[in-house]
Amino acid sequence: MTPGLVAALAGLALLDSTSVGTLFIPIWLMLTPGRLRPGRFAVYLGTITVFYFAVGVLVVLGASKLARHLDNPVAHWIQLVIGVALFAVSFRFDSKKKPDTGKWRDRISANGSGAALAGIALLAGVVELATMLPYLGAIGLMSASDLNPAQIGLLLAGYCLVMIVPAVVLLGARLALRDRLDPFLTRISAWFAEKGASMTGWILGIAGFLVARDAVARLFFL
Repeated sequence: MTPGLVAALAGLALLDSTSVGTLFIPIWLMLTPGRLRPGRFAVYLGTITVFYFAVGVLVVLGASKLARHLDNPVAHWIQLVIGVALFAVSFRFDSKKKPDTGKWRDRISANGSGAALAGIALLAGVVELATMLPYLGAIGLMSASDLNPAQIGLLLAGYCLVMIVPAVVLLGARLALRDRLDPFLTRISAWFAEKGASMTGWILGIAGFLVARDAVARLFFL
């Protein structure tokens, strides 16, 4: 477990922290009319964190079985191709296209119980399965490294916790500042509604660069 690997995973986790499920639904929860209840956030963020961790464990198990059938150079070339592909795909995202965020606001407004919020968290996680490419890139980095199961589990848990740090920080600020933070949260929400597609492109591009850079380092410099 090298400092470079940990830094790359932390960077990918922070990229993942800007998704609809990990940041913008929590922001909409903060903006929902009525008294702010931290317990609702604990249920929501706890559910989506456990969901991501469980998905990570399942993917790592599959990746580990695959890695045992590949020579290391072959696996690293595959990793390089994936990284370059992610970087190339990032240019196809149009900043003029707006994501459909209204359905999430409607669900949050209509469902306030803990069970309902847990269901929303699971639904958000399932919807994002197809776009959690930074997470898959991070899992690829772990699988390509010489790590034991305990180290991989620790890194997965750390990744999932870093992923919700921005939402927790905003929650703390909202509790401390109360309604004074609402204009800032509203601006973030509006910005995402307008720039969400472009931001996704940036996330994919950065994730692709980090994955490809690690593959190049392993192929030619290690």
